Amino acid sequence: MLCRSGAATGARCGYNGTDQPGSLAYVPRLSEVIAALENLWPAERAESWDAVGTVVGEPDQEVSRVLFAVDPVQEVVDEAVKLGADLLVTHHPLYLRGTTTVAASTFKGRVVHTLIKNDIALHVAHTNADTADPGVSDALAGALDLRVVRPLVPDPGDPEGRRGLGRVCELEHPLTVRELAARAAERLPATAQGIRVAGDPEATVRTVAVSGGSGDSLFDHVRAAGVDAFLTADLRHHPVSEFTAERAHSPLALLDAAHWATEWPWCELGAAQLDEISDRHGWDLRVHVSKTVTDPWTAHAASAPTSDTMGAPN
Repeated sequence: MLCRSGAATGARCGYNGTDQPGSLAYVPRLSEVIAALENLWPAERAESWDAVGTVVGEPDQEVSRVLFAVDPVQEVVDEAVKLGADLLVTHHPLYLRGTTTVAASTFKGRVVHTLIKNDIALHVAHTNADTADPGVSDALAGALDLRVVRPLVPDPGDPEGRRGLGRVCELEHPLTVRELAARAAERLPATAQGIRVAGDPEATVRTVAVSGGSGDSLFDHVRAAGVDAFLTADLRHHPVSEFTAERAHSPLALLDAAHWATEWPWCELGAAQLDEISDRHGWDLRVHVSKTVTDPWTAHAASAPTSDTMGAPN
């Protein structure tokens, strides 16, 4: 495992023998790191139903190693323990709805117990990271080599028009839908699902809307954007069926990737942003990105090809 600056794990990146503020070896407190993260993804920009911010952590504890991940599940927490992380930053909340227990007999309670026993803080940036500039969809566009033009759903509170949900993008060179799907399959983390396509695989794509995570609630905005394709995750049968029926005479295609895969690039973006802040403040902070696959689907069996147009079983 390497520090993002290149130093090996166990070494102190930039260490010069002193822990004084302003030196290269200053170890920040959790409260300082959280303040930096809140500046990137202010909690007040999260949706009202969301649960973001610090879940576990002592404000005065020192933080010298941070791990970014999509999901706060036990496998990721165990990875943080093994890494010696002091702070875990995840995109998905641990407790999105209220609870009456953190008993270790529940899987979320066990996560909390493991974090506290190992002095690991947990901080969540969810919908406040979705709409940030740059945010989750910028990272997704970057992974696919797409040039971001504007938000798909602009944040009315941003006078510069850069924040918002999803992104409208352009390709440097036109691709077919099939080629765009192949690029997504190659560039995004591998999952059992891969990339599903609704539409003509040979249609030409010049403009693409992207949205990390579940995106079929954005179909009206995609229609209004006038793009050639929309890449997102968690597309459901009925919304897609209705959308494609309404667009029967349009080349617009839908590309459906795994939820986890569309949001994982944000972990690298967030880690790079925290790295830059750490360098600017002279913090002795090592930032890592989890590559543990927490997509819940583990296998895929392709349907056998058939020439029978009435291919469903009797």
